[in-house]
Amino acid sequence: MSDQLEPEVLLREISGLEDRLGELRQAAAMPEPDLRTTLDAALVELDLAMSALRTFGAGHASTGSRATAAESERRVLRTVFQDAPVPLFLMDRDGGVRRVNHQAAVLLDTSAGYVAGKPFTVFCDLATRAALRSQLAAVVRTGERRQTTVGFLSKQRPVKAVVTLARAWIRGEPEPLVVAAVTPVSGRLPDPKPSEELTAGDEAAAAVVHRMDVLASASELLLTEPVFNEAVAIRRCARLLIAELADWVIVDLAGDTALRRQLVFGPDDDRCDEIIQSLEAVDPQPGTLPYTVHSTRQTAVHAHVEDLDMLGTAADGTSVCAMMGATSVLSVPIDDGEKSIGAITLTCGGENGPFDLLDLGVVQRLARHLALVIRAARLYRRRAAVADTLQAGLLPRRMPTVPGIDLAARYLGATNGEEVGGDFYDVFETPGGWSFVLGDVCGKGEDAAAVTATARNGIRLLSRFHQDPVEVLTMVNEALLNEERFVTAVLVGLSTDGGRKATISTAGHPPPILVRPDGVVRIASCGGVPLGVFDDFSPGHESIELSEGDTLLLHSDGVLDTVDVHGERFGQERLIEVLATNSVKPASDMLLAVERALMDFCDGDLHDDLSVLAFRLLPQTPQ
Repeated sequence: MSDQLEPEVLLREISGLEDRLGELRQAAAMPEPDLRTTLDAALVELDLAMSALRTFGAGHASTGSRATAAESERRVLRTVFQDAPVPLFLMDRDGGVRRVNHQAAVLLDTSAGYVAGKPFTVFCDLATRAALRSQLAAVVRTGERRQTTVGFLSKQRPVKAVVTLARAWIRGEPEPLVVAAVTPVSGRLPDPKPSEELTAGDEAAAAVVHRMDVLASASELLLTEPVFNEAVAIRRCARLLIAELADWVIVDLAGDTALRRQLVFGPDDDRCDEIIQSLEAVDPQPGTLPYTVHSTRQTAVHAHVEDLDMLGTAADGTSVCAMMGATSVLSVPIDDGEKSIGAITLTCGGENGPFDLLDLGVVQRLARHLALVIRAARLYRRRAAVADTLQAGLLPRRMPTVPGIDLAARYLGATNGEEVGGDFYDVFETPGGWSFVLGDVCGKGEDAAAVTATARNGIRLLSRFHQDPVEVLTMVNEALLNEERFVTAVLVGLSTDGGRKATISTAGHPPPILVRPDGVVRIASCGGVPLGVFDDFSPGHESIELSEGDTLLLHSDGVLDTVDVHGERFGQERLIEVLATNSVKPASDMLLAVERALMDFCDGDLHDDLSVLAFRLLPQTPQ
């Protein structure tokens, strides 16, 4: 080739290049291509093209010739670079990508426009980046070709490849550029289509369906818990994301003054446990991605990580991204619509492919679901705490000691309940003996608790001045007439003056049950209407003479109304059977047997509160 080429000669050279590159493309497309040989040939053609351009001096041609030469130069670059049958990257001396050809975009499973402008190393796994930077510097400095093995981060799957680096001088550029040619180690370039030969539309549809499945799974995991539990919900989300989208999941939640690390999930191996311990000990600091995402309530996705410190550093100064092998990072706020509760951060290192906008959308929706569950869980905890406090005020802190009486009581709240129940019971001394009361207020919550307190305290106070339970309930009824809730109750007065007579008064409540030591069970008379309903109140009334060993049991309607999975009631007959079987056991053991029978019957799922109170006459001690 002469030192100077005329435009017409250059055009002939271009035509020859086009023909030879067409043959190279055909060779690369063969079933078992020799890509190593094809790559070497493509680089030879690139050298020839660059040599031709250098020998074509601007001063050799006229103005018209210079215009023709510029067009010819663009044609050479397009022919040799863009249409080459192997992946090619054109970079500046610092490794910034200027341009990629079609095959390079296929290799990374992305668009050429996305790659341009980013550092070449961000498309490679962390293990090969350092060596690649060194080889790039050596090529620029010496002009000699270099080869290195690189792991490319493709969306479909990681691609291990040999990269050949060559220095190139292009007219108009003040510094040399670097051309990188790629040969997959497998001997084949990634197929633009998956093995199932899906169309581009099919691939997009499949991706959307998969992400819809992830969201559906998340909704099921988060909403099937009968009682919302914040810790359980977070762990379930993390497990799902690890299984479907990411290698690592970090959850940070807002504390009183700062963002706190809540959970770190990663691959299931021994080394992972050490990393998790290191990461859990470090809260996200201002300037890190999770902190910024939480504080701004803005999502962020870095398909290819350039700054390895974006997630902060561990206590020993090691980059968090480096510890996890993170080459792609996604972070979204846990936002309930009113405020950010924290942030979810996902990372991957190649196996799951770089994150994209579809992944971002899925995780953002999942984080919203999680935020609503967390808000519900915290509301539940607050209300449960209030309910526990109120309920504690409606029941005796401890049962009193009644001479000659074996006394026991139990209360069970509804399994799914988050509000204070209406059940109450009490035992207190009166001028003529002792009183035992058990009742139930219609409804639940703070309003019901206020009525419960009125009924319980009213019965206790009035019993100090009136011996007859009928009188006491009649006066309490008057006090409750202005309330919007009614109360059922049973009040038993036990006289200790010269006998053991129990006077029973009921107001729309299940009657007491008398259990003899020999297992004989008798149901007391019931009657009356609930308290707080009618002015002309008339309670039920009965007197029973008790003997040694007799047990009188008071219970709420929740005992009889407990249902199994088929909706069948526990009922009075089952209760009688349990009481008869345990007739000689201590009162506490008898009630424990009742509780076990109820929980076994309903499989632990109580739909309503229930309470039971029992007292037994002990043998009199000789004076």
